[in-house]
Amino acid sequence: QVQLVESGGGLVQAGGSLRLSCAASGIRFRIDSMGWYRQVPGKQRELVAGITSGGSTNYADSVKGRFTISRDNAKNTVYLQMNSLKPEDTAVYYCHADYGYPYFTPYWGQGTQVTVSS
Repeated sequence: QVQLVESGGGLVQAGGSLRLSCAASGIRFRIDSMGWYRQVPGKQRELVAGITSGGSTNYADSVKGRFTISRDNAKNTVYLQMNSLKPEDTAVYYCHADYGYPYFTPYWGQGTQVTVSS
């Protein structure tokens, strides 16, 4: 059974940094794209950053230049380095992965809380 387990969330002051990690287990085939989403109460979940199996990345405009997504395919792990954090970055962050054969299925982590104080 495929599971995504996030770690690294917490409370940080504005301007600070956090690094999120998401490790996938139960993997037998190649993971396609991976990414990070976030959600605040009353709003839809939004894409923060994504990365393909080949390493191509994309970011939400609100985090460009501050956040960096990376992955270690050998460890089936995706990371999100978050710098210059702002109070508006406060949210539950979810890891996402497209995985499966012959068709990709979306998998989600349980979420990790990131709180940025002003």
